[in-house]
Amino acid sequence: MSDISLIRNFCIIAHIDHGKSTLADRLLEDTGTISKKDMKNQVLDNMELERERGITIKSHSIRIKYKDYILNLIDTPGHVDFTYEVSRTLAASEGALLIVDAAQGIEAQTVTNYLLALGSDLTIIPVINKVDLPNADIENVTNQIIELTGCEEEEILFASAKTGEGVQSIIDTIIDKIPPPKPPKNDAFKALIFDSIYDKYRGVVAYIRVYEGSISRGSKIKFFSHNTYYDIDEVGHFVIDRKKSDSLKAGEVGYIIANVRDIEHVLPGDTITNVNKPCKEALPGFQKIKPMVFSGLFPADSAEYDDLRTALEKLKLNDASLSFEPEVSDALGFGYRCGFLGLLHMEIIQERLEREFNLSIVTTSPNVKYLANLRDGSQIEVQRPALLPEPKILESIMEPIVTAEILTPVDYIGNIMKICQEKRGKYKSTSYLSSSKVQLIYELPLGEILFDFYDSIKSGSKGYASFDYAFKEYREGKLDRLDILINKEPVDALSMICSKKDSYHRGLALCQKLKELIPRHQIQIPIQASIGTRVIARTNIAPFRKNVTEKLYGGDVTRKNKLLQKQKKGKKRMKMIGRVEVPQEALLAVLKI
Repeated sequence: MSDISLIRNFCIIAHIDHGKSTLADRLLEDTGTISKKDMKNQVLDNMELERERGITIKSHSIRIKYKDYILNLIDTPGHVDFTYEVSRTLAASEGALLIVDAAQGIEAQTVTNYLLALGSDLTIIPVINKVDLPNADIENVTNQIIELTGCEEEEILFASAKTGEGVQSIIDTIIDKIPPPKPPKNDAFKALIFDSIYDKYRGVVAYIRVYEGSISRGSKIKFFSHNTYYDIDEVGHFVIDRKKSDSLKAGEVGYIIANVRDIEHVLPGDTITNVNKPCKEALPGFQKIKPMVFSGLFPADSAEYDDLRTALEKLKLNDASLSFEPEVSDALGFGYRCGFLGLLHMEIIQERLEREFNLSIVTTSPNVKYLANLRDGSQIEVQRPALLPEPKILESIMEPIVTAEILTPVDYIGNIMKICQEKRGKYKSTSYLSSSKVQLIYELPLGEILFDFYDSIKSGSKGYASFDYAFKEYREGKLDRLDILINKEPVDALSMICSKKDSYHRGLALCQKLKELIPRHQIQIPIQASIGTRVIARTNIAPFRKNVTEKLYGGDVTRKNKLLQKQKKGKKRMKMIGRVEVPQEALLAVLKI
């Protein structure tokens, strides 16, 4: 193994679709790590969904040998939902390439990830990518980068990952500017887990960055977060695939396999040490990932319930941040209540369930976790609206608040502010990144941005605005639980928690939509929206009615009344035992409102 001064650990941070994975491909190709014959686009994105959407969902790592140097590239997901993973990757690196698209300029996640990198004390190399595009605005983007990072103009590199232009200067700058890992203080083993994957034959493969000491096969390791012990089967580096080696030493990035069968034991951000040469304290920054968005997943065909459980268990092996527990809904039957990091995470899990496991699933509308303060002074978590306590024992409801950062061209500030105001946003600040681009900071309730907020911002800015958010705190809100009753029976799947000023309009809209979607029955069906015991909106679905007086031809009116009374009694009896079947299509359409 070479000297520690010849190692460079770096990552690439950028907004979605700014060319991060393509640049990684060029670095691998130009350093000869991968041959032209084996080259394919997005070589580090090994999931079909990642290639199709052009986004990175899982972190990846690769070891590049170039001249005498060893460059460890740790690829990161760019999306807001995976911020914690990005922060762990940054903790494992000494430097970062900050990639900005020459046509689009600085976007919301560029700023967020830059600030994360700055907080981790990394050396940052700004790179303007896609300079070959005909609509590249290099001068404007250069000014935006100088405004954001405070660097000199000559420090910015210009490249095109597609054509390979400027890639060589990036490699040289990584070697010159990014510092090598700090020499270890002692030989007590200390390493950070920054990610993991599940191999069905070998168990969990932990991706680690070693800070002190060394580790080899046969060593006994301990995890700091839960004091579990394991014996190491294999250690090695990533050179496209896993490559076995004798040991991993201080400063190196690699993997360990220790026959761990429970992915819950290998948590990103956790510290590992050697039982025989233990380190005294863990590396800072570890936190257990908490889901932010919850949704119920139900099989469209109830016979697929077991298949859904198996599929979720398999997905959890590769994604420890997914949580699920069984749930029963009167309207949808048996299913699972799942917790996700955010909306993109939820979308990806649903798509993987449908693609990789051929399941047809029904999803309830996503909601966030609320905290309910009760009159007796206790506090409970509420993961779905139907579980919110009755108003008589409820003191107040706390909702999650996020700090939202929106970057938009100056022309669309008015539209964006109006959308944020409608979503109960609290304005914080405005700052200009350049004469044409502005950053708006708002505090918004997370529950409000779950539905169509991103779409509204995109359409309000003709597609130019970008949006990022970070959880801030729980805050008391003026909220109600809105229940929908069909034939006087509450439908749990349609309950929702919304602000007091919106509850009437939402209730009315839901009632009218259900009236269109539920087929007529032999009895009249009342559809009501209620808050507690107070009905705030109502509509009726008229019954089918047979013309029982059709066979009469003249005679006294009492004959007609007698038949109508008989029909009325029959309808009344039917109403007492009649049940209304709500078709699944109706529920789905309403959940999309």
